[in-house]
Amino acid sequence: MARRTTRSSDGTATIMVTGDTNSKRLASLLGPSLMAITITEWLNIDIFVSATGSSFAPLVYLNGTLLFVAGLAIVRSHNRWLLGWPVLVTVVGWFAMLAGFARMAAPMAAQTAGENPVILNTSLVVLFVIGVLLAFNGYSRSER
Repeated sequence: MARRTTRSSDGTATIMVTGDTNSKRLASLLGPSLMAITITEWLNIDIFVSATGSSFAPLVYLNGTLLFVAGLAIVRSHNRWLLGWPVLVTVVGWFAMLAGFARMAAPMAAQTAGENPVILNTSLVVLFVIGVLLAFNGYSRSER
């Protein structure tokens, strides 16, 4: 956590916490979550591949709603576009919000995208790598 202590003329100390604290806190939540989600989706890939059709549309819609709300919460608390690792937190938030909205707006189309093994495997690998980077930066002691 980035803290800076300043002393006033009367000797009292003031501790200021910079914005990196918010980035590290969110990264320490998002990183392990993304890693756990991608690993468990990969372990249960056959369930997700076979879960297609109109009977699963409400589940895709619910998933989209949860993604949208989570993404919106991330973007509302962390919408930083400065160069560096914290921008990954913002990108994950915007991606979750947009992907969630897409699943809410067209749940059947979201299912067909998941049927393509190249798209499915590539997205899982990319999300896992982002999770590793966020976890590393979220739990590291050094300030970056």
